Amino acid sequence: MRNELAGDIGLAAGKSQYDAYCKRILANKVILAWILRYSVKEFAHMRIAEIKKCIGDDIQISKVRVSPGMTNTPEPEKISGGAQEDKVPGEGEVYYDIRFSVYLPGQKEKVKMIINVEAQKDSYPGYEIPSRGIYYGARMISAQKGTEFSGSDYDRIKKVYSIWICMNAPDHIGNAVSEYSIVKKDHIPGIPDRIEAYDKLTVVQICLNPKSKKGNRLTEMLNILFSVEMNAGEKMRKLEQDFHIPMEQKIEKELNQMCNLSDYVVEVGLKKGMEQGIKQGMEQGVEQGLERGRLLQQIEVIQKKIRKGKSLEQTADEMEEERGKIEPIYKMIWEEPQSPAEVLAERILCAAKGGEL
Repeated sequence: MRNELAGDIGLAAGKSQYDAYCKRILANKVILAWILRYSVKEFAHMRIAEIKKCIGDDIQISKVRVSPGMTNTPEPEKISGGAQEDKVPGEGEVYYDIRFSVYLPGQKEKVKMIINVEAQKDSYPGYEIPSRGIYYGARMISAQKGTEFSGSDYDRIKKVYSIWICMNAPDHIGNAVSEYSIVKKDHIPGIPDRIEAYDKLTVVQICLNPKSKKGNRLTEMLNILFSVEMNAGEKMRKLEQDFHIPMEQKIEKELNQMCNLSDYVVEVGLKKGMEQGIKQGMEQGVEQGLERGRLLQQIEVIQKKIRKGKSLEQTADEMEEERGKIEPIYKMIWEEPQSPAEVLAERILCAAKGGEL
């Protein structure tokens, strides 16, 4: 029987870049072990099997809030339910995609670190990835007060890593991995160099481009894992043969059945309570002759405008469109920044024909 990872790959079935499925696949310990092996220097000398044993059982997917005062108050979320991502400012909380603990074997006691793994469909989603990674890392450090240390016992702060996997990197970047960390620089030498005193936060950015010829074993494996061209069976075969990632174990019957549904429409994380006006606005747009090709083009243009921080008014002005005509699409993209244009277009067309959002 196929194991849980094989089931997750089958569930994605060509749609593995979709948010919830992407997180679910990444949260498998064997995949996390591969990421740690090539992204976290403390694990660089260890085998994948050894790293798996170091990963704690506290893997949390979209359960822990990033916001100040909220990180230590997780809110339950089923993986098949609403994905908690960035929303319109002031309208929602932001959650870590995946957060977990690792324990390095030490001479006296195990050394604990806290790891955050984030998945992005773009290498530049409208802001610099390292900037957001530093914020996430800083929040993981400040949230340790009252849990990992108390009072002024700052030496007990656990090191944190925020690892960002960015798909669809442009060709001039290709497959690439960069690390951003705190280092000591002496202007006037004399202060002892105690690395453990300041080596507390590291951000790693992993860019993926399946067409790029450069990279390493991790980028090669991740490109296979999130390929939109390979079917589930081909992915499983390559991961087993080329990377020795086991696929044979117990799995629920439903997951096996899903592996064969290549035309299964995966659209997770739909927002509940969408305003009725959005549907009406989209109906009107389609009734006025907005064909699929033009709709896709319009969505892609608005996505680019939003990534550049353009307001609704600026977007409408630059597109020379009436505000009311593009407002429903603009708001939908704001609320679901990671959704592909094709998915948004299908939902708009479906809504216009009387389907549900």
